[in-house]
Amino acid sequence: MDFDHDIAIVGGGLNGTALALALGQIGLDVCLIDATPSKVRKNAGFDGRSYALALTSTRLLEGIGLWDGLADHAQPMLQIKVTDGRAGEGPSPLSMQFDHAEIEEGPMGYMVEDRHLRRALLEAVEGAKSLTRHDKRTVVAQEVQGAGITLTLDNGKTLRTRLAVGADGRGSGTADRAGIKRISWSYGQTALVCAIDHEKPHNGVAHQFFMPPGPLAILPLTGNRSSIVWSETDANAAAVHALPDDAYLDVLRPRFGSFLGDISLAGARYTYPLGLSLAHQMMAERVALVGDAAHGVHPIAGQGLNAGMRDIAALADVLADARRRGEDFGAETTLAAYQTWRRFDNATLALATDSFNRLFSNDNPLIRLARDIGMGAINAMPGLRRSFIREAAGLTGDLPRLMRGQPL
Repeated sequence: MDFDHDIAIVGGGLNGTALALALGQIGLDVCLIDATPSKVRKNAGFDGRSYALALTSTRLLEGIGLWDGLADHAQPMLQIKVTDGRAGEGPSPLSMQFDHAEIEEGPMGYMVEDRHLRRALLEAVEGAKSLTRHDKRTVVAQEVQGAGITLTLDNGKTLRTRLAVGADGRGSGTADRAGIKRISWSYGQTALVCAIDHEKPHNGVAHQFFMPPGPLAILPLTGNRSSIVWSETDANAAAVHALPDDAYLDVLRPRFGSFLGDISLAGARYTYPLGLSLAHQMMAERVALVGDAAHGVHPIAGQGLNAGMRDIAALADVLADARRRGEDFGAETTLAAYQTWRRFDNATLALATDSFNRLFSNDNPLIRLARDIGMGAINAMPGLRRSFIREAAGLTGDLPRLMRGQPL
């Protein structure tokens, strides 16, 4: 039976477009099915959203030809400071401080604005000869037939491919239609997301300040700007988000402190409900899941997008190897190799972020004392501190080729 494409990727967000570019490098004919018109994503201005990319994620972007165009818009993260305390009282004297100078590879990661990363991906997709886009389209049905899978779009068109990849987020229709179940729960927290201008330079330092309602991340952007990811209880977040800008800043200031001088809003404000979502499987017959379709975690460590990038790099690796061997790259054995590679790491990340959030998002005095002593102990042990730095940079574990700076 004939195939319209080798692989169909459902979901045209950051993970889906990056995967399409990676697979195009190994000569696969890929189609990208996206509910949002690409020109809407591509022409977006600065809206306050940014991403913390681990060093290995920037290697992947370099491997698919994007990093040179993004580097001028990227802010290196040179240090990470982790503290504990209450709003208006300042941080605990015991903290963890991680410096990129303790590893040989360079900065632990970079902050990149959503508009720059998204535009770079979409422009590359537009120029990719091996890629077909289906804009403003959704998949309404999928059926495995022999050595392929047929997808039915909302306009009635059908596409037959050897493999369908779900990059369609936490509510993944691809996973649901494949019968993949998931475990999920809400944290009762909402992330308030924005960007700020400040008077003093941040010097490339990222801050994670743990407070009883939830953590506050202050992440350096280019210039005297920082990205804010501020977690509050659902009720508090709804009340704060409803405030006008000046009143919103009045609530943020005692949490933020004065170490960067006066602050003002830059761009829009957003809220995102926080919870955990973990698919029982990362594959089914002729189906693979990547990114949030497979695992959605708390942003406490800023690893959500980086975990998705690892999925992409690992899946590209196993598909490239299967194709070189002349095997059916959509077969169960190939997808099982991908799942084996990524499932444990993703489950471990979900457990770690869940545990950290529960440990730090409370005001029990005994737990506060124990965690402060623990942070101080880690900070005093160079070997352990270095392992945390390498973990933040994405340098631990079995890295796919693209994340080692090697071609597919």
